[in-house]
Amino acid sequence: MSFEGTYTALVTPFRGDGAIDLDTLSRLIEWQIECGIDGLVPCGSTGEAATLSHAEHLQVVKHVVEVTAGRVPVIAGTGSNYTREAVDLTTEARRVGADAALLISPYYNKPTQDGIYQHYRTVAKESGLPLLPYNIPGRTGSRIEPATIGRLSRVPGVVGLKEAGGDLLATSEAIAASEPGFVILSGDDPLTLPMLALGAAGVISTTANVAPREMSELTRAYLGGDRERARAVHYRLLPVMQALFLESNPIPVKTALFILGRIPDPTLRLPLTTLQKSNRDRLEAALAELGQE
Repeated sequence: MSFEGTYTALVTPFRGDGAIDLDTLSRLIEWQIECGIDGLVPCGSTGEAATLSHAEHLQVVKHVVEVTAGRVPVIAGTGSNYTREAVDLTTEARRVGADAALLISPYYNKPTQDGIYQHYRTVAKESGLPLLPYNIPGRTGSRIEPATIGRLSRVPGVVGLKEAGGDLLATSEAIAASEPGFVILSGDDPLTLPMLALGAAGVISTTANVAPREMSELTRAYLGGDRERARAVHYRLLPVMQALFLESNPIPVKTALFILGRIPDPTLRLPLTTLQKSNRDRLEAALAELGQE
């Protein structure tokens, strides 16, 4: 499969009682595909994977695969700071039909660079599913260094990287260190345009939950050679991109989907809490400016 364009890091909708709302998830999937999204990524940080039981995790991935029915690729979030758990989650994702897996770099236990390398190498070897490591030091407490990314690019089954380190120089170094064909995807919506300029192939996007057509337009325009159009879309989306990270993701994006009527309930699982009123006001203003009302 080709990892190119805009992939939506899907929210996991819950009912008021905290149970997963599969009907709403189905409607979100259909809307995303209708808007021309290139792929879907369930059970990442935007999908509140840290609060899902293993059974719920598998339920969500399986449901997304079934509803998508091969129309777009499904990249399942399967990361863990425990390598054996990551192997098991990734193997199960493969069993229910996911096309690839996205794995957050091991968090909390702060492995060395060789530990990070061995973690992904083990998951790739034992799961048999194409892997994209996810570099997001703001959540994990450790960074996948460019040299380590270069090493990983030579591991069979490790096909690319979601990069959310916020460091364009490090991104450049990672691309330079990697094998040809190793895919870099932006994991930071406001930096997608400059990352495309450096050689990224697309984005795994939170913003695409609320503006799938526009985020798809941004990557397609740039990759199709229309730089001016891509820049125009970037600046049109920028206020929403910024508003969606006023508080920890996915607090604002779930609130936005509720405001837009795309989900009937903005319920989050603790320890995430309701968006503060001042931030909700800013979010509503940004959505209105974009025309997403």
